[in-house]
Amino acid sequence: MRRTLFGALLMIAVAAVMVSARGAARWTLAHLSDGQPDFQGYWTNATYTPLERDRDLGTKEFFTPAEAVAYAKKREQIENSQSKDDIHYDNVIWQNENYSKVVTRNRTSLIYDPPDGRIPDLTPAAKAMAAVRASEARLHGPSDAADSRSLGERCISWGNEGPPMLGSTYQANLQIIQTKSSFVVRHEIMHGVRIIPVDNSPHVAKNVRMLFGDSRGRWEGDTLVVDTTNYSDRTPFRGPPATTRQDIFTGRDLHVTERFQRIDADTIVYRFTVDDPSTFVKPWSGEMLMRTMEGPLYEYACHEGNYGLANILSAARVEERTGGLLSGRGQR
Repeated sequence: MRRTLFGALLMIAVAAVMVSARGAARWTLAHLSDGQPDFQGYWTNATYTPLERDRDLGTKEFFTPAEAVAYAKKREQIENSQSKDDIHYDNVIWQNENYSKVVTRNRTSLIYDPPDGRIPDLTPAAKAMAAVRASEARLHGPSDAADSRSLGERCISWGNEGPPMLGSTYQANLQIIQTKSSFVVRHEIMHGVRIIPVDNSPHVAKNVRMLFGDSRGRWEGDTLVVDTTNYSDRTPFRGPPATTRQDIFTGRDLHVTERFQRIDADTIVYRFTVDDPSTFVKPWSGEMLMRTMEGPLYEYACHEGNYGLANILSAARVEERTGGLLSGRGQR
């Protein structure tokens, strides 16, 4: 009896190994003719997982599978609470026709380091700068000029292009295109296209500063490692929504390291580390998934037919002329 039971268990174990081996053999990472691992295709990084962890969860890095399902359901209910007779264009009811959101690997936050899953404190110098910016902001109205509005409203950036790439509030879709010398990430919103050289070319000169920095990639085995420097001090690193100018807070020492690893036919694991010693007391790191989706990407014609920004500014000028009587605020 024992021998029979042992033999049966052994056969089950062997069969499980064989099935596992066959499953593993079903997918092998393809390589392009130049030897690069093939990451090309259409992807989404839509997720319910927040950038920062709820403080009540402390250092709990992962939900149980049941908790993750419940959390996703709760978020979906919140986003679907809008009446179907009056749906805003970016409502999840509409976007779910294109892809489904997930709780990334059951994570309670995209940030996994520090252990509390939250962006570290500002340095004393950064806190002083934040106070200066807040003081300056009180001297100006949010609609004094076009550049007083958010980068999103000005059709410049939604904050999702990165680096780090933290996803978008809606249409969180992207396309990866590879050439011998470049790894290209094309975003559906706001229209951002990241062209990352992978040809061992050096970073641009230190005096050249850009909103999204200067990226350079290299292959470590089958993992793409991207190093980005040369940021300006107005980079919307926190991701969507692209907030008002005074809330976009980084230093010129910002340095982001990203890692792209394709683990199966449908998934890329994207990890990043933000290191900005002039702004944060320590670096912080996060992880999210990119999942395959059906293309193509569609044009995000932000400016065409968009009278919102012009109307906001013209209404503000009317308020100034009437002493705020239109809004009932009275004289400012």
